[in-house]
Amino acid sequence: MRAEAEHNVARIEKSLELLGQRLNWETAEHRLEEFNARTEDPNLWNDPAAAQKLMRERQALVDQMETYRSIKQELSDQVELIELGEMEDDTEVVSDAETALKRLAETAEKKELEALLDGETDGNDSFLEIKAGAGGTEACDWAQMLARMYVRWAEKRGFEVELQEEQPGAEAGIKSATYQIKGTNAYGWLKSESGTHRLVRISPFGKGTRETSFAAVGAYPVIDDNIEIEVNPADIRVDTFRSSGAGGQHVNTTDSAVRITHAPTGIVVTSSEKSQHQNRDIAMKALKSRLYQMELDRRNAEVNALHEAKGDAGWGNQIRSYVLQPYQMVKDLRTQHETADTSGVLDGDLDGFMAATLALKVSGKSRADAQGED
Repeated sequence: MRAEAEHNVARIEKSLELLGQRLNWETAEHRLEEFNARTEDPNLWNDPAAAQKLMRERQALVDQMETYRSIKQELSDQVELIELGEMEDDTEVVSDAETALKRLAETAEKKELEALLDGETDGNDSFLEIKAGAGGTEACDWAQMLARMYVRWAEKRGFEVELQEEQPGAEAGIKSATYQIKGTNAYGWLKSESGTHRLVRISPFGKGTRETSFAAVGAYPVIDDNIEIEVNPADIRVDTFRSSGAGGQHVNTTDSAVRITHAPTGIVVTSSEKSQHQNRDIAMKALKSRLYQMELDRRNAEVNALHEAKGDAGWGNQIRSYVLQPYQMVKDLRTQHETADTSGVLDGDLDGFMAATLALKVSGKSRADAQGED
């Protein structure tokens, strides 16, 4: 077997080892039997929410087991084909099997990363908030560029994107925008994007000077009925108002927009769909999402420290720099992952950055550790 094929076999075996550890393969069959027994309980659907949760957990286990088995089986098949082709001096069979091994290695590594998305809400939909930082028109334009970047990323993954609220900038761009991103593991991926994003470029607004702009990004899981978040009605103020957006399909122009203010935390959420009842429901979900995220931050001090570490921006932690002038570079300051393909990143090619951050958090390394290895 040639060196490249051996390298890909090693990659696949490493991914299988990690997948097996995350799955706890030795007990997987037993856990599936327990799930199957519980699904046969005639009283299961007396509690629909609990039943749905059970069925989702069972299906997740089945999918993980099938993924592990299929990768392991294909690895065995392709190695056997290579050995057979080499014995019979059939270069075409060997070449095809080596190509298949390379594809399998890429698939296995992708599945390995997806297996890390096993947090309580990683599989949920996500709210995504983008706010312009200090800098006036430059910052508002940068916030709009970020909004487009995340919409393009979501569309490439086949996620559904809904604009919940938008405040336009005075001259260009946006002051803020809130989206709901719907799709499997939407929050699991987007949670790595929370923090301050810094842009360096030549100003497009006639100044001709190099400008630095900041924008804050926040991702929060959409909370479903299986997670209880209590909100005291006495703690909230509900206001209705006329939307100030540009109109069109996403922004309502009647007085049905809803703003909810949570007094104990100061959290403010808004929704500007066509129905006031719908807006109240969406805003309450957004509020519960924010409150749940606050609880997650309290539970996980190590991850929280990554978001709260002081950086150059007034908004807090600067996690990534996008430099368009005098050179082209996007660099994540937590993982040191970088690329010169700035146009690709701004067009939604973010998977490499998200995967690197996810792997870093799971490994338990600090930002200083990552920088020391650069």
